Amino acid sequence: MNQEIIVIAELSDGRVLPVTHELIAFAQALAGGDSGSVRIMILGADVQAVARDLARETGMDIIALEGDALKPYNAEAWMTALAPPLAARKPRYICIPHTSRGCDVAPGLAVRLGAACITAVEGIRRQDGVISFTRSIFSGKIRMEAAPQTHTTVLSVLPGAFAATKEYRGRSDASLSIRMTGGEFFKARESSGHVEILKIPERPQRIRALGVIAAEAQDLDLTLADVVVSAGRGVGCEENLAWIRRLAGLFSKSAVGCSRPVCDQGWLDYKHQIGLTGRTVDPKLYIACGISGAVQHLAGMRGARFIVAVNRDPRAAIFQVADVGIVEDLNTFIPLALEKARDLNFS
Repeated sequence: MNQEIIVIAELSDGRVLPVTHELIAFAQALAGGDSGSVRIMILGADVQAVARDLARETGMDIIALEGDALKPYNAEAWMTALAPPLAARKPRYICIPHTSRGCDVAPGLAVRLGAACITAVEGIRRQDGVISFTRSIFSGKIRMEAAPQTHTTVLSVLPGAFAATKEYRGRSDASLSIRMTGGEFFKARESSGHVEILKIPERPQRIRALGVIAAEAQDLDLTLADVVVSAGRGVGCEENLAWIRRLAGLFSKSAVGCSRPVCDQGWLDYKHQIGLTGRTVDPKLYIACGISGAVQHLAGMRGARFIVAVNRDPRAAIFQVADVGIVEDLNTFIPLALEKARDLNFS
């Protein structure tokens, strides 16, 4: 029975995103002592150079699916390209990052392969020879285990659940060889895995991707801030965001973030959103105000070095990841905190 593990890498502007390295760490943990069973698959219009670099960096075999239909991103084109080579290989696990793109592709790909699909995976558990996967449900209040019953399983893995590693345990062959469908065309003498380029022909698609629109710049990019103060539904109303901004103003190099409900209400622009469908941040200090701690939001701020949570619900899931928890209404706590900061001349 094939125990191969395929990692679907995520790229942006020709660069491998950090979440891919987290996914490789997950796959290596899943493989146990057999890290040679891990392969990486990348997709794009021109990915030969990226594939070559990734093979050198990881020492793992790379399968690159290349074709003009794969840029810009189109879920239908991705599933159409991925399904045939994956069906032929029959891997044990297919690992996809639980990003907006991964959430788009994973379920449909599983259907095409007749595979199981487990989403938002946070951990791996082995017991009596059975591997199961842990995930959170009901906004993080309950953790469940799922053990797939099919040979092939598509797994979407939460960003931040596994720390990225640069200590790769893939194969270290004496040469790098790149083989296209039709023959080998490149070989270099250095420690690396092998690269196989599969040309993907263009096919009529029911959905046509028109392009990508970049978000407008903001005063300080959330990803560059040392301190992020975030507002959740518990802020109550748009006017109360003034307290969030004033709290953020106490710190240099700070930014205001939020959870999705705040954006959906129209109180803040979506460029402030942190989570699976927003930004991923790793500040020195993250202050969550009125945020319950849904798994989608936690995925975007799990890398913060120190987390302070303010919520009047003592059972809120955010307290499970917080270093300091304050059970209080944020509209009561923040004014008191600002007053104390003035007394201490903290600014």
